[in-house]
Amino acid sequence: MSKIIRIGTRDSKLAMWQAKTVQSLLEKLGHKTVLVPIKSTGDIVLDKPLYELGITGIFTKTLDIAMLNEDIDIAVHSLKDVPTQLPKGIVQAAVIKRGNVNDTLVYKNNEEFLSAKDAIVATGSLRRRAQWLNRYPTHTVVGLRGNVNSRLEKLESNDWNAAIFAAAGIGRLNIKPENAINLHWMIPAPAQGAVMITALESDEEIRTICAEINHEETEICTTIERKFLRQLEGGCTAPIGALAYIKNEEVNFKGILLSKDGSKKIEVSKVVPLGEHSDIGEFCADYIIGKGGKTLMDQLQRGDRNTNIYSTKKLTDGQLQLFHNNVVADSNDAIKISLNRIPKSVVRKEIENVIITSKNGVEALLHNFAPAELQFKNIYCVGRRTKRMIEKRIGNVKHIEANAKKLAEHLVEYMEGAEVTYFCSDLRLDDLPNILVENNITVNEVEAYQTKYNADKVESNLDGVMFYSPSTVESYLKQNKASGIAFCIGETTAKVANQFFEDVRIAKVPTVESVIELVNENYV
Repeated sequence: MSKIIRIGTRDSKLAMWQAKTVQSLLEKLGHKTVLVPIKSTGDIVLDKPLYELGITGIFTKTLDIAMLNEDIDIAVHSLKDVPTQLPKGIVQAAVIKRGNVNDTLVYKNNEEFLSAKDAIVATGSLRRRAQWLNRYPTHTVVGLRGNVNSRLEKLESNDWNAAIFAAAGIGRLNIKPENAINLHWMIPAPAQGAVMITALESDEEIRTICAEINHEETEICTTIERKFLRQLEGGCTAPIGALAYIKNEEVNFKGILLSKDGSKKIEVSKVVPLGEHSDIGEFCADYIIGKGGKTLMDQLQRGDRNTNIYSTKKLTDGQLQLFHNNVVADSNDAIKISLNRIPKSVVRKEIENVIITSKNGVEALLHNFAPAELQFKNIYCVGRRTKRMIEKRIGNVKHIEANAKKLAEHLVEYMEGAEVTYFCSDLRLDDLPNILVENNITVNEVEAYQTKYNADKVESNLDGVMFYSPSTVESYLKQNKASGIAFCIGETTAKVANQFFEDVRIAKVPTVESVIELVNENYV
C-alpha cells in the first residue's frame, strides 16, 4: 500500500503502547504508518466510576467518530472496552495475540489483610468489585479511576490495603510492582488482555492488510466471550466475567454474572471440541439466564432508578420478574415470626373445634407436636395456602374463608358446639374472637407464635406499598408515613390500611402474585 495508514488511538500511555505494537506489526510487513492520538471521554472524566457514566463505548466513541469522518484509517482499542455492537459502517479488522488475561492485586504492606474482617480494596471496575465482595463480603471496596500510573500513585497515598489492576496493563508498561499477585480465581472481563483493530467496512484494502496480523486463537476466544456478553445484554454497567481458552484441541469456557454487591452469583463452565465452538458463548449465556440471570440483569438495569413500589414481604426472584417494566420494587419482611412453646396439655385430648388463620399457626403447632398428636375433629382456617398446608401436614379442613371476619360469621351460623380453640399470634388485629364471644361462643386463645415488627425505613417517594396482613401495615407505619396506594392481599388487611391510606386496593385472590397483578394494573 502506497499511502500512509493513519492509526487512531487514545493518548494514554497504555493506549499508545497498544497502538505502537500494532504499528510495529504493520511496518514489519512493509506498510507505512502514522499514529493519530485522540483524547476520549473516558480519559477526561475521572471523578466517577465507569458504570456511573452511563455511556457504552466510553473509550471508543471518539475514535469511532474520527473513523466515520475518515480522519483515521484504523483504530486500536483494548477489546474489553469495545461495545459488542459496533457502529454501523465499522467492523473488527483484526485482533493481535492476547496478553495476560488475569486481574492482579497490588497490595501495600503484606497479604495478611486478606484474612482480616476489615480491609479496604480499590477498583473502578464493577465486575472486580462484585467478585471481591462475593469472596470477601466484610471488606470495603472504594472507587479508583485514572490511568495505570495515577492509580498506583493513589494506592500509595491512601489508607487502602490494595488495589486491583488488569495484569496486561501493568505488564505492558513494565511497571508491575513486586508485591503483585495474579487473581486466578477472579474471572476477567470478556476479551481482557486483547487488542482490537477496527476499520471501515467499505475499506477492503485496509481490512485485507489488517487480516495479515490477525491472531486466530485470540480471535476465536474473544469472539466467544463477547457473544456471551452480548447475549446477556451487559456492558460496563453489569458485573459480567468471561474467559475462553484453547487447550488440547478443546475450547474451555467459564462465565459469571453477579449482583453489584456480590451477594448473588451465577456461574457456568463448558468444554467443547475446537471446531464445535461457534455457539458456546450463547449457550452459556442462556444457561445463566435460565438460572436466574434474567431477573438479576433486570434488577441491575433498574438499579439506577428509584424504588417506586415497596413490598412488606420479601419477594422471590420469580415474583420480582412478574412486575411491569415501569415498576422498581424493593422488599423486606416487615414482620418476623417467633414460634412459641405450646404446653402439651393443650392438645392432650381431642379438640372438637380449632381455628387457624395463618401458615404461622400451622408451623407453630408442628414445631411443638407430631402430626399424630394433633387430634382435631373440626379444623376451620383462613386462606387457601393455610388450608393446603393443614391438609398436607395435619388433617382435613372442614371450612375455609378468605378472611377472619367471614370465618367468624360462618362459625356463628354453622359450627357444632359452643367452644373453639384459636391458635393465634400475640398481635391479633382481626375481629374473629370478638364476633364469636358476642354470639356466646367460648374462645380459648392459644398464643402459638409472636409477631415482631421489623419494617425498614423507606427513603424513596413511593407510588405504593404492598401489604399482606394487618401486622405488616402496623409495622410499616412505625417507620414510615402513609403515602401512595396501599395494595392489600385481603379485606382484613385493607380494613387496617383504610385507617391511614386514602387509596386502598384489594387483590382478587389472597396471593402474593395477585397483589403484584394489582400493582401492575396501576402502570398499564
